[in-house]
Amino acid sequence: MAGTHLLFWVRQTATLDHKQLTTGSSTARESGPPPSPHATELYRLLIERVTDYAIFALDTGGHIVSWNPGAQRLKGYLAHEIIGKHFSTFYPEVDKRAGKPEWELEVVERDGRIEDEGWRIRKDGTRFWANVVITALRDDHGTLVGFAKITRDLTERMEGQQRAIADARRLAEVEGLSRAKSQFLASMSHELRTPLNAIGGYAELIEMGLGGSVTDQQREYLTRIRTSQQHLLRIINDLLNYSRIESGKLSYEQEQVPLTAVMDAVATMVGPQAIAKRITLEASPLGDDVIALADRLKVEQIVLNLVTNAVKFTPASGRVTISSRASGDQVEIMVTDTGPGVPPDRLEDIFEPFVQLGRSLSSGHEGAGLGLAISRDLARAMGGDVTVQSKAGKGATFTLSLPKA
Repeated sequence: MAGTHLLFWVRQTATLDHKQLTTGSSTARESGPPPSPHATELYRLLIERVTDYAIFALDTGGHIVSWNPGAQRLKGYLAHEIIGKHFSTFYPEVDKRAGKPEWELEVVERDGRIEDEGWRIRKDGTRFWANVVITALRDDHGTLVGFAKITRDLTERMEGQQRAIADARRLAEVEGLSRAKSQFLASMSHELRTPLNAIGGYAELIEMGLGGSVTDQQREYLTRIRTSQQHLLRIINDLLNYSRIESGKLSYEQEQVPLTAVMDAVATMVGPQAIAKRITLEASPLGDDVIALADRLKVEQIVLNLVTNAVKFTPASGRVTISSRASGDQVEIMVTDTGPGVPPDRLEDIFEPFVQLGRSLSSGHEGAGLGLAISRDLARAMGGDVTVQSKAGKGATFTLSLPKA
């Protein structure tokens, strides 16, 4: 009987506006004529044609007394399967044991409405994240006759929010690990550079004879000590530069940089290394008018890395050529060698940190594998890039491009 009375009351209040339906107004209609057939038809269409929302009514005990197509689509029950059952059917067991359905009705009876989000259960046992609004329904005398319940499926939105939170958490973890790694590298680099500088300094003092005469055999040993010390120092400086780049602590001073001067300076520095390997090193600048807008020291560091690598990987009697050119709004320095080249599938790998092709315990290739990674990062920070063209067995050409001044 209660359910029949409630349905009759709902039909009689078909002319309620949206505000009255969602706030649980205690007076459905203060006065006026009964709803017209047109209004009744609109109400029927509202309930039956809305499929994105589950819209149904409960009696005062929480039992279902109406069921619209949206409720059937969302929850999976046909009308005859669910009408008469308690609405707690849709709640997870943990909520049932906690008395949540009954508590919600108590709140609605006292306050007029309640809105909640949480897991709900479909007929097939699957869960969905629901937004639920329950509104008290009262007759003209203020007597509670039942409840209106509107449910929306917000599973996609909730899962999207969870993915965004998980992505943000992963990003924070990655950034935290990156900062920790950069701090570790910087700390270790500083800690190692101090004793290495001391080793180099004392070796030089001994070689100068300040501690007494030095034999030719001892001088040879001291030379090997200083060579090893300088090699380790270069690796540590690479680590320190890499950590500074990753932490964004490097500053850049933009100025006009003549590429000819850079090429000559680098050729002078690498010349002895090329001679020792019997490699021909040529610098073929385009002209003095090839000028970049960049940080000169960092440009020299990049070109030095490229030329040193070329000499390192080029076999004896090979050739390394440094050239330059202007290309639109860019200027370029090309370093070409006659070494073994780079396999097509490794052209990008070589720019990754700590990657060095052909490296093994017996390869003799020194370094930490940071030179190209540092070079590309420095170039891109100045608005340029470092790229490579190569065919395995036919040498390689590394190109540093920079903005034209």
